[in-house]
Order: sequence, then structure tokens, then C-alpha cells
Amino acid sequence: MPDIERLTADDFDADVKELAGLLVDAVDSGASVGFLAPFGHEEAAAWWRSQAPAVADGSLLVWVCRDGSAVTGSVGLALATKPNARHRAEIVKLMVHREARGRGLSRALLAAAEQAALDAGAYLLLLDTETGSTAEHVYRTGGWTRYGIVSDYAGSPDGTLQDCSFFYKKLTASG
Repeated sequence: MPDIERLTADDFDADVKELAGLLVDAVDSGASVGFLAPFGHEEAAAWWRSQAPAVADGSLLVWVCRDGSAVTGSVGLALATKPNARHRAEIVKLMVHREARGRGLSRALLAAAEQAALDAGAYLLLLDTETGSTAEHVYRTGGWTRYGIVSDYAGSPDGTLQDCSFFYKKLTASG
């Protein structure tokens, strides 16, 4: 089982460089995670730094897995802040470095986020991913339910519009 750690606000700040490298690798390897190529390290670091206030106030929880000191994967859990939505949360930016794929890191990161959601009182999780992607396979085989596809929802790193699948998962104490 890979070692997964939740980043505190201080840890998060110290790991921005590593997180930026992971994000650049995701974009370079074709992942549709919200950015277009070319996408540089400084741009990625700036995006991560922009997330720091949400990490500090607890509305965004971030986990990483490491190989030595290098961050090889991450996932975020965005907790709902509206009073009528506190039972739900969103999985965001699940990424595994291309050199670390196939080791079960995605599933381990998801499991950590799912347990934290339950601990925070959120039992309904949502996410979206590119239709037909490897990530979609991870979600479908991990107990997530696809509830729709929107055509031309987001651009891949090269700017080509891609369909996006939307998923939910209702959590129970047993997972």
C-alpha cells in the first residue's frame, strides 16, 4: 500500500514546487486537468499557490504520495461551503506521475479522500473526467456511477474539445 499523506497548510506551501512538477507532467502526458500546452513549471506553481487559501481554511484538502521526496501523485477534495450542500464534496485534480502509474496510487489516493469526506460528514462525492480516459476506467471500476456525458465539455492540452463524463459516489461507513 502506498504511503499517502494529507498536506497541512505549511506542508502544502513547502510542496508547491513538487506539486507543480506533477501538474506539468499531467498536462504534458495529455491529461485534461484544466490547462493547455505549452504549460510551464512557473505557471503550474502559480496555480498551486492560488489554492493555498482554500487549503489553509480547510475547504480544500490535498493528499500526496511520494517516492522518496518526489511527489508521485495527488488528489484534492473540495468540501462544499454552502449550508445546503455540506453533505457533498468534489474530487479534484487526481494525478499520478506517468512514471508511477500502474501501482495503485490513484485508488489509494481516492480511498484517502473518500474516508476524509466521510469524516467531514460528506457522503456524496462528485467528479468529472474525460470520457474514455484511463481515469474514467479507475472511477467506473472503483464503485463510481456515471450519470451523464457532456459533449465538447473541455479541451485537452492541445485544445481539442473532448467529451466529459460526470460521476457520483454515495459513501457508507464501510466505503
